[in-house]
Amino acid sequence: MTDQADADALLVDRAKRGEVSAFEMLVVKYQRRIERLISRMVRDADLVQDIAQETFIRAYRALPQFRGDSAFYTWLYRIAVNTAKKALVERKRDPLVNESSLVSTEDGEEPSRVENELSDGSTPESLLASKEIAATVNAAIDALSEDLRQAIVLREIEGLSYEEIADVMNCPIGTVRSRIFRAREAIASKLRPLLGTREGERW
Repeated sequence: MTDQADADALLVDRAKRGEVSAFEMLVVKYQRRIERLISRMVRDADLVQDIAQETFIRAYRALPQFRGDSAFYTWLYRIAVNTAKKALVERKRDPLVNESSLVSTEDGEEPSRVENELSDGSTPESLLASKEIAATVNAAIDALSEDLRQAIVLREIEGLSYEEIADVMNCPIGTVRSRIFRAREAIASKLRPLLGTREGERW
């Protein structure tokens, strides 16, 4: 178990014993990440905070049933994904990745993998190319089906393992691998004209 998981487990145990401040610490720790995850599923920015709040309310109510079979944050991510899906169905909204989801950073957060890989160049030409590539990636992810989009975001943006994504999405790990492969292929097909790569090559 990682140090993060150990720390979370201690806070969960304290929260289960009725120590509200312990759960509040978990909220503080994960609120930004949960809001960021939801923002990649929901078009309405005002709705993101409502869904995040509902996620933590549901998590608090379900805490007695949390057995620690998975890490707390993967359990929380699953609740967030399900809560967002439910909200979208209720409001008949289509999920949509935010335009800046792959290139935006928030205070105190690491840049996304895509941004790290694209921002090494310092010339105006390379920066322009980076923005064009990032915009293409955003558009490609926007066009993915909901399942493929969730899988690739959890993997490439949130950095979850295949096992953790399977837990969050409640599906076999083979399905996760297939979805991520298909998502990467779809994105690669849009990037090939920009990068000059051939089919079968990664960007």
